[in-house]
Amino acid sequence: MKDRLKHKVALVFGAGSAGEGLGNGKAAAVAYAREGAKVMVVDLNAKAAEQTCQIILSENGVCSYRTADATNSVEVHKVVIDTIEEFGQIDILHNNVGLAQMGGIADLSEDLWEKVIDTNLKSIYLTMKSVLPHMAERKKGSIINISGLSGIRFTGYPYPAYSAAKAAVNHLTSVVALEYASFGVRVNAVLPGLIDTPLIYKDIAGQYDSIEEMVAARNASSPMGRMGTAWDIANASVFLASEEANFITGVCLPVDGGHSIRC
Repeated sequence: MKDRLKHKVALVFGAGSAGEGLGNGKAAAVAYAREGAKVMVVDLNAKAAEQTCQIILSENGVCSYRTADATNSVEVHKVVIDTIEEFGQIDILHNNVGLAQMGGIADLSEDLWEKVIDTNLKSIYLTMKSVLPHMAERKKGSIINISGLSGIRFTGYPYPAYSAAKAAVNHLTSVVALEYASFGVRVNAVLPGLIDTPLIYKDIAGQYDSIEEMVAARNASSPMGRMGTAWDIANASVFLASEEANFITGVCLPVDGGHSIRC
């Protein structure tokens, strides 16, 4: 441990993983703990949340876990209250809940559109709504919203609802950052590019003829010739949560190997 987050408490929504391996939220929760934070792990899937928590505990970190639907205000608020009661405070709110639903604008059903918007955007509204009064009262706090490269450019995948939600997350991040800057609360977003996580094998692989084709195509699309890893997103999040970033707020940081600036 480097102790950059010693004496801090991190509340991580979407801290499980979509399958075997390491997702962005899971890596972030572990990374926060390795830097000394006490971590409340939250996921819709109880087994996934428990697995993340067990990794932290096995490394002698401090962790607890809860299950919650991040689009449900009652469940979100209960987790926030539980975290404060168990750990005394919340210093870091990490929003990693997301859903990449394929379907062009003319094909996607209204129900699926609403589900994608709720999962990717409403969840962040609800968690910030519940945590911000606590952070503002303490005059400190860092919020990291996991957005996506699709929020600033077309990535080639047919998921307009996801793209629209992520664009909204970026702007919401900026708006809330300015609203709460005078309260000592910093709000930033991380925009993952092409990242190799279990989620892509679940939600994106169907756009290709095979898993091998998907991996090769995504590697080739990156200016660095490879996809990033969940640790790349976790490390950026740790930096934004730490005192090293105490004059950084309202930033939407691409972590994408240069993908966002390539024509």
